[in-house]
Amino acid sequence: MHLSHPARCWHVFPRRCASDIARSYSSVTHELPPWRPVSALDEWVERETRPISLRQLTFFGRTLTEPRLISSGNYVRTELPTRIAHRLRDIQQLPYVVVSNPHLSLVYELYYKAFERFRAIPEIRGLEDNDGFCDILRTTLKEHLVAIPKLAMGVLECRGLLPPEVIDEFMNTLLRARISRRVIAEQHLALTEKFNSPWHFPGSQDRTDTNADFVGEVFLKCNAKEVIERCGNLAQDMMRQSSGSDKIPDICVQGHPNATFPYILSHLEYIIGELLRNSIQAVSEKYKNSSEKPPPIEVLICEAPQHVIMRISDQGGGIPRGILPYLWSFDKGPQSRAHLENLKRVPAMAATMQELTVSKERKHADKETFREGSLDSLTSRPPNLRLGMGLPMSRVYAEYWAGSLELHSLEGYGVDAFLQISKLGNKNEQVTNRATIDAV
Repeated sequence: MHLSHPARCWHVFPRRCASDIARSYSSVTHELPPWRPVSALDEWVERETRPISLRQLTFFGRTLTEPRLISSGNYVRTELPTRIAHRLRDIQQLPYVVVSNPHLSLVYELYYKAFERFRAIPEIRGLEDNDGFCDILRTTLKEHLVAIPKLAMGVLECRGLLPPEVIDEFMNTLLRARISRRVIAEQHLALTEKFNSPWHFPGSQDRTDTNADFVGEVFLKCNAKEVIERCGNLAQDMMRQSSGSDKIPDICVQGHPNATFPYILSHLEYIIGELLRNSIQAVSEKYKNSSEKPPPIEVLICEAPQHVIMRISDQGGGIPRGILPYLWSFDKGPQSRAHLENLKRVPAMAATMQELTVSKERKHADKETFREGSLDSLTSRPPNLRLGMGLPMSRVYAEYWAGSLELHSLEGYGVDAFLQISKLGNKNEQVTNRATIDAV
């Protein structure tokens, strides 16, 4: 039997007494989500997702013709409801008391409405159809900016109702799937914008165009050193403004300064920005009452045949032992309440979850590499507004394109962060496995 509503999908986790469940339920429940038909969802859950790689995105979009643009639109048109359907089924597997949480219920409603919207779109046959489809994509992307903070608040409020490992698996699944949907949607929007631009000539290889190094959202010559310096300057400026002090650590970049690779720039900027932000804050706090100059943050770039590895080393005192168990978890243990209060101050987050302001000055200074898109609607966050999501989110982004992120802490001294990026762009997006049709 298939049950179409998450409120009917009970699962047994570690036993708790009835009074505990009742108290937890009363603290998080609200108006029940509406009943949804199941037959349509079953049909789409049966379909397999079709993952893509950066190389495929580049090859397909480099020579942009009308048939290719229409083909891209129909891929996105069918892939989005397929990917959403699998994640809706994952949400339906959660216990009733969890899905009734107002934040998670809102996310469920957003996803179901998007599923219904996209599955009803007929085949795209011409440019006019594609323009209408792109309008729907833009509207949906904007509506879903609230999803990440709502997910985070929901899982923090449901602490104790699910084991931490279940919460983390659920969050990683939904966040990775969210990245995948926004990648293909924003890529198609970027290709459409390029095709409709007055200077587009199908098949042209003119490299004088300032955006020639981009194929849609894929930046073909992503330079590690430039990204580190740009994100570092921005993080330093934010810390300087927040603290009112000039005692901000320098950032020294060594190794292979010319290492380049194809990547989605906003993804890399988020990861690097978050790591540098953590290091700058740790060093600044450790040396704020010291008369000596803070030691620099050292970044080493290593280019190998198949990978680029970046090591970010600081002397900020390391990670306290009590925090280590929660480092990569969305369940922050004793710190959950503080992070929940901070999340309430962040109503919406952009697709990339990067929380650094993109100023007009930066757009002008970096006009060769800055592209309008999800980066243009980033939410500003002062350094002291800690959300507890930076590291787990950064790892989700790193692993999405088959990379990795690891941290090594020497308590009392500092932290080494190791970010590995696939250099060739030939790895498929790491899309979460499909849900099973008989899961509920």
